[in-house]
Amino acid sequence: MWANDSVFYQIYPFGACGAPFENDHVLEHRIHKLEDFIPHLKKLNIDCILLNPIFESRTHGYDTTDFKTLDTRLGTNEDLKEVVNQFHKNGIQIILDAVFNHVGRDFFAFQDVLEKKWDSPYKDWFYIDFNGNNHYNDGFWYQDWEGNDILVKLNLQNSQVVEYILSVVDFWQEEFKIDGLRLDVAYCLDKNFLQTLHNHVDRDFFLLGETLHGDYNQWMNENMLDSVTNYECYKGLYSSFNSANFYEILYSLNRQFGKDPWCLYTGKHLFNFVDNHDVERVASILEDKNQLPLIYTMLFTMPGIPCIYYGSEWGMEGTKNWNDTDLRPEIKVFEWNELTNRIQKLINLKHNHSALSYGDYTQIGITNTACIYQRQDEKECLWICMNMKNEAQTLGFNGQGNFIDIETNEEVPVNNSLEFKPYEVRILKRSGNQNHLGF
Repeated sequence: MWANDSVFYQIYPFGACGAPFENDHVLEHRIHKLEDFIPHLKKLNIDCILLNPIFESRTHGYDTTDFKTLDTRLGTNEDLKEVVNQFHKNGIQIILDAVFNHVGRDFFAFQDVLEKKWDSPYKDWFYIDFNGNNHYNDGFWYQDWEGNDILVKLNLQNSQVVEYILSVVDFWQEEFKIDGLRLDVAYCLDKNFLQTLHNHVDRDFFLLGETLHGDYNQWMNENMLDSVTNYECYKGLYSSFNSANFYEILYSLNRQFGKDPWCLYTGKHLFNFVDNHDVERVASILEDKNQLPLIYTMLFTMPGIPCIYYGSEWGMEGTKNWNDTDLRPEIKVFEWNELTNRIQKLINLKHNHSALSYGDYTQIGITNTACIYQRQDEKECLWICMNMKNEAQTLGFNGQGNFIDIETNEEVPVNNSLEFKPYEVRILKRSGNQNHLGF
């Protein structure tokens, strides 16, 4: 799967393009503002963008009212086709956010139920009880998503609903030439539906699922999804730095990707991130901003598929508010600073070293504030070494060998210890393997 060695970049289009939160139904061709991202993304060397919801809705996009029409706040379907084509011309693939668990109240089938009640041919598209009522006084109760009654849950066990959704996926592929989907709240989706979707699309069509906790193998397997969002490690990353406890994240990495028989996802490619459109920006949640280069180093060197949330590559801050608009701002200027430069180097590292995409994972040494872990495939062996403290320290461990620092080309003999400068990150390559590829 092409996604396994790709670097993703997530954009929330309504916010990034400056659309109003409430749909004013005034046609504006804002989607073309995404084309302004292309030079920036090419400089970073991004492989694929993930676009959060873009189809017609009342508000944030997750209350879809028309799956086959670009939201009027963003433009027309022709605009979207042109934008996707421009990204493809520049070697950047696109996956879309697919909201198939629920729809908005203005969705055509639900509107028909509102009008005709039990006489509607679409009544079984939803979970409806005509013996109940709701605060809209619809004359019936319906299941929604987690208490949000603007989001009407679809019945994915209904064959007509499944056929309709598959027709939507076909339309997006044929009309816009997209390369995959991010399935919103995949942990809520009927597993038979996931199997049907998997069997319906081509095998190079990337299926990513939003999952939170639990055994990700429920959804990520040869019959369902190619990858899922790794919220376990998302939390472990920032929490380890804020609590000065590398044991937390390295425990998760070994639990997920280690060599022991009980390890959960060894050889699989989870979707990794340090922030996204639903959570506080990493620059806001990380207590010591000097650790930003370190947390991104871990993001790009741990097993899995790394994703950057737009603006975070230059340290943009953002905290949760009632409609999350602070997390999803308009981009008017693309900044480039030391953090961006570091992330660019990490992306090149990811592209140039196969061990970071396909190598196994081994913990080499660890204290609360320093760690070394190994990524190794048949071509090369890399050690990722870091010190989160604002002071020098020496990490002792059981390991020897001759290495080369891939950033400085310095020879580094290792004999059961490694010295660190404050906030230092070193990526060492064992000598005698593949030729130096550069950072």
